[in-house]
Amino acid sequence: MTSSKTTDNSVVRKGPVLTIMILGAFFAIFNQTTMTVALPTLMEEFNIEAATGQWLTTGYMLVNGVLIPVTGFLMLRFSTRQLFQTAMIIFLTGTLVSAMAMNFPVLLTGRLIQAASTGIMMPLLMNVVLSLFPPERRGAAMGTVGLAIIFAPAIGPTLTGYILDAFPWQVLFYGMVPFVVVIIICGFIFLKNVSETTKSKLDLVSLILSTIGFGALLYGFSEAGNEGWSNTEVVIALSIGVLTIGLFTWRQLTSGKPFLDLKAFRYNMFSLTTIINCVITVVMYADMILLPLYLQNARGFTALEAGVLMFPGALLMGLLSPVVGKLFDRYGVKWLAIFGITIILATTYSFANLSDATSYTFLILMYTGRRIGMALFLMPLQTAGLNQLPSSLNAHGTAISNTARQVAGAIGTSLIVTIMTSRTKNHLQDIAAQGAANGETQAHMTMEASIQGISDAYAVMLLFGVISLVLSFWIKRVKQAPEEELAVG
Repeated sequence: MTSSKTTDNSVVRKGPVLTIMILGAFFAIFNQTTMTVALPTLMEEFNIEAATGQWLTTGYMLVNGVLIPVTGFLMLRFSTRQLFQTAMIIFLTGTLVSAMAMNFPVLLTGRLIQAASTGIMMPLLMNVVLSLFPPERRGAAMGTVGLAIIFAPAIGPTLTGYILDAFPWQVLFYGMVPFVVVIIICGFIFLKNVSETTKSKLDLVSLILSTIGFGALLYGFSEAGNEGWSNTEVVIALSIGVLTIGLFTWRQLTSGKPFLDLKAFRYNMFSLTTIINCVITVVMYADMILLPLYLQNARGFTALEAGVLMFPGALLMGLLSPVVGKLFDRYGVKWLAIFGITIILATTYSFANLSDATSYTFLILMYTGRRIGMALFLMPLQTAGLNQLPSSLNAHGTAISNTARQVAGAIGTSLIVTIMTSRTKNHLQDIAAQGAANGETQAHMTMEASIQGISDAYAVMLLFGVISLVLSFWIKRVKQAPEEELAVG
């Protein structure tokens, strides 16, 4: 591997580069959060069940999980401008396909194309921040990035709710097209490369192993929500996934030029924060599906009401991001993570006790508290782990961290949805046996069973939160490792 191009970041104008990339990331995340409110509407539109509809979310994460490992190579091989523009053009293509979808498979295809863009864009943005700012200033920089990016989920559900109440669902996608086109044009004009590029060859075997391994694993977990864990197809997919990922890992550890450099796991705080991030991601991603199902399907709230409920928490999360970034630079991540996860546990417990009488105001307060907890540790936790890595591992560390989170999110979401579905069926049988004697309607019994199934799923999520909290007590503040440590071990 030889260097072909380097960039002096001292002369790079950080403002235009970050602004353009943040705008691109904004629409990628905005697009992802629209599904939190749109899923019940789309389930009705295409006459599909929750286990099928969740593919709009888990499929998105699946493609991310498959592609993100490739970004470690891509960020070293191609310039910032080349990768960003490619990602935005892919995103535009997926948006148009989704907007024109006449059935669920075509809509899912469009979403998967969009996901390919996000799989490149988010690790690229993280790597740009690592390249432009020294470790002692990255917290504040990540906070500024977080303010802009977290604003997407602040307005996403609310705007989605309004659009779904007033317009056809296709407007969700057509409305983004002109903005994406403007970002692509601005990228051609203002975007500069901020990292070193290298002349390296793509390890095709690792690419194939990565794609098959992560794809099969995520497919198996996702399909378990439809078919159950004992289904032959699910068992085969999971077995292929585990075996192939094992082969992929072995190849990376024995290769002189690994596709995804797993040396990053030699650094204890990077490994620990990645594990915590994976576990807590299960809690966050599953909530994105469960809460809208409770609000719209079980309680009968409109899409707009569901979106409005999410707005205060997401907005506060964005506003807190710069403050949390500065606190991270000054004090580190340990106590931010402990306090934040504790708040997540408290609010998750409240959602584990839902009923048909839970007030709208209470739900707003709990959801807002939940988002405040997330703001305290999400960006600092990932930044703390990446800060320990030497600069030469920035691209690979970013790819590893994001891959792990996407895989955990997809697996966790599928697991939680499966639990919700199975528990709802069990509750419906019990309620039907009692309700028939009491003269209850089928609709009321189905609603009660759904609420209890969702509550049970939140109770399982509590376990993941407790694991994250316990692990957080082992977090320490460490300095960036020097390059020569790569030769150790």
